[in-house]
Amino acid sequence: MSAPAAQWDTLLGKPVSDVDTPALVIDLDAMKRNLSRMAEFAKKHRILWRPHAKLHKSVALAKMQIKAGAVGVCVQKTSEAEVMVAGGVHNVYITNQVIAPGKLARVAALTQQVAAHGGQLAIAVDSTDGVIRLAQAMNEARAGDGQAGVATVIDVFVEIDVGQGRCGVEPGPAAVLLALEIRKHPALRFAGLQAYHGKAQHLRHAQDRREATAQAVAAALSTRQLIEAQGIAVDLVTGAGTGSLLQEAASGVYGELQAGSFLFMDADYAQNERDPAQPHFEHALFVKTQVISSKGSHAVCDAGHKSHAIDSGMPLVHAFAGERMLDYFNGGDEHGILRPAAGCTRLPALGQMLWLIPGHCDPTVNLHDVMIGVSGGLRSGLVRRIIQVDARGAMT
Repeated sequence: MSAPAAQWDTLLGKPVSDVDTPALVIDLDAMKRNLSRMAEFAKKHRILWRPHAKLHKSVALAKMQIKAGAVGVCVQKTSEAEVMVAGGVHNVYITNQVIAPGKLARVAALTQQVAAHGGQLAIAVDSTDGVIRLAQAMNEARAGDGQAGVATVIDVFVEIDVGQGRCGVEPGPAAVLLALEIRKHPALRFAGLQAYHGKAQHLRHAQDRREATAQAVAAALSTRQLIEAQGIAVDLVTGAGTGSLLQEAASGVYGELQAGSFLFMDADYAQNERDPAQPHFEHALFVKTQVISSKGSHAVCDAGHKSHAIDSGMPLVHAFAGERMLDYFNGGDEHGILRPAAGCTRLPALGQMLWLIPGHCDPTVNLHDVMIGVSGGLRSGLVRRIIQVDARGAMT
């Protein structure tokens, strides 16, 4: 059974060596540098940034980002939005399709809650049916509260598929029809275009990312122009991720960046060729683990895939000296297999502490109740914060 967050507080002020394993640890110093670099980048390019809270699922970190200059946060799930709003984050964008009547009723209720605090809720749509269902839910919520005359509105972005091949209407005339449909409903405000190209984030070569992003920019621009030709203002084109934010920021088309992974980074992003003009973001999220067995050809640690996600591949074993000494292999739910990297022969000693860089940060965070914040380095730092994963398991 996992310990309640309050039980972790006994670690505050203790050396990082006291943290039991496996545990999810944030290098607070690296995270703060990442946050500062993102804020400076957005300011330099005069572009808004609304980081994805699905990365950290933490109200505390969302508020930290807003304090640093973010205009709000993105989420993917209605329940994630509810957690953020309950924690006092009142500018939230659900960058996903919500169709179920029960969820839409919750969305409408959240819209009223954030409005009462001077905030704003936003959501994406990619179908006429989705627009109509959303409008119906908003109208029912207003009528149910006896507020039919109150001008509480939800911002609605038309999602266009700019290469992700997931949600989103085709760029062009189909998006124009959705913008026109949104404007028929007083409880909805057409806020602009959602144009996120997730696949571009993980193209390994910088030139490939530039080309993919250029296509997304062209699709967003042509769609915006078609909508504006109908006399409808397109106030914002929003999207972008950590792997491509340089191109979106420089495009003159995107007005807002949704990058989230920059805060922690992960092993998958480590495989990308870095564009020299892009900010340098450091690894800040680690799984602390311990060697519990050692054989002739391999060692075993206590961090299996119940402690880190493997959808984007195995974690990297952090190398303090910059030289890769160990490779990690899947050992199942509770174990990791460690073997010497190419050109190396040494195995870690029994009881040795190691640090894993997760293959994919977002689902790794969702496996943990808390993130343990350490300042002063992973080797000799002190525990300074216990950060609750407030939206852990928020799937609906």
